[in-house]
Amino acid sequence: MMMNMRMVMIGLFWASGALAATGLPDNLTPVGAERAASPDGRIPAWQGGLSVAQQRLGDNGTPLDPYAAEQPLYRITAANYRRYQGQLSDGQVALLKRFPHTFELPVYPTHRSVAVPAGVAASAARNAAQAQLDDQGNGLRGFSGVIAFPRPDNGLEVIWNHLTRHRNASYIQMSDSVTPFKNGRFVLMSARQDVARPESLGGMGASNVLYYFTYRMTAPSRLAGDAMVVHETLDQVAEPRLSWVYSASQRRVRRAPNIAYDTTGPGTAGLRTADSRDMFNGAPDRYQWKLLGKQALHVPYNSYRLASPELRYAELIRPGHVNPAPTRYELHRVWVVEATLKPGAQHIYAKRRFYVDEDTWAILETDSYDAGGHLWRTSQAHSFYHPGGEVAVNAMEVTYDLKSGRYHASGLINEQRRPFDFNVRTSLSYFSPGALRSFGVR
Repeated sequence: MMMNMRMVMIGLFWASGALAATGLPDNLTPVGAERAASPDGRIPAWQGGLSVAQQRLGDNGTPLDPYAAEQPLYRITAANYRRYQGQLSDGQVALLKRFPHTFELPVYPTHRSVAVPAGVAASAARNAAQAQLDDQGNGLRGFSGVIAFPRPDNGLEVIWNHLTRHRNASYIQMSDSVTPFKNGRFVLMSARQDVARPESLGGMGASNVLYYFTYRMTAPSRLAGDAMVVHETLDQVAEPRLSWVYSASQRRVRRAPNIAYDTTGPGTAGLRTADSRDMFNGAPDRYQWKLLGKQALHVPYNSYRLASPELRYAELIRPGHVNPAPTRYELHRVWVVEATLKPGAQHIYAKRRFYVDEDTWAILETDSYDAGGHLWRTSQAHSFYHPGGEVAVNAMEVTYDLKSGRYHASGLINEQRRPFDFNVRTSLSYFSPGALRSFGVR
């Protein structure tokens, strides 16, 4: 399907305007988004995002919905989607067609809720002045902190902004994942993930490491105790990510193979590639990247209701797709980046299209196409702003396989007692292979 979108070409919205204290033009936010409202007013101006005082936390530490009283402005369905087609992705249209009686997009008023901490603003300003692509775009030079290119010149720089976006210097997340069968039945998988950027480790991290993380299974019982530690390198062509795994049944630590590119993502029943976790991760070297511009798109946003502990997984997980009733879509400006497989390079996706939120630099929608040019999979990240870490996090990340009719949903937090901890402090030794044995206690 040809893209029917109203693109705002780069350069038009930052060509003018005096430099603000952030080092960016004053018509941009501290992370490089447009401050102004859209001409029709449907996308409001950025007013600084939600303050801590505007958000209350529930019993499990998840923010209560600050927009709970709102009702959908309209619902996009298989019957009326053509009216909104210029503001829908190919994947959204495909889901509406595939499930005409059960799938829909409830569209609510738009809120630019994400605030920018002072440290993030300072980091973005510093990188705007000195960060550059390195090693043919596979790495960065002059980069530190977060948000490498608040004023991107090309598609690859936008993707690097997703990879280097603000996610808190260190945190723990407890979450669940499911890969339902076509009848909607599923087996719940649960895990704990610890993440730390080098600057949170007292400057002890390696120079080519973007972040460290551990991943340890807690359910089901046959997998409980299995664990992994990963050093996510910045330039993965020069130095592939380093990873080690611990098998609780074998009580053995071993170096893991490089799980990257289109190898199957662990625990996804083959429905998600390794480089599709977090919508995109890893080395960008197998694709040619093209920045198509910006557009207004209906994207999952402010997904507080979807993250609510009052919602049970049995209500949420349905045959074919997630229950759309608790989802929330809003009209936001996104950067549109298209990746085309390089001649001679190997990947099951010949083309991919990424829709990147201007306020967070997070990819919110992804469409992936096979070698024949047919849409194969589509992914959505249902995000919300968490005041505890002053950061956008996900209520769920879901990948729909349009060929098999199945889907994989990860990052579910509804039934977790305390999904996020942003006050964690740790050390580099915690992310060492030797620490794996202590994780693997059934």
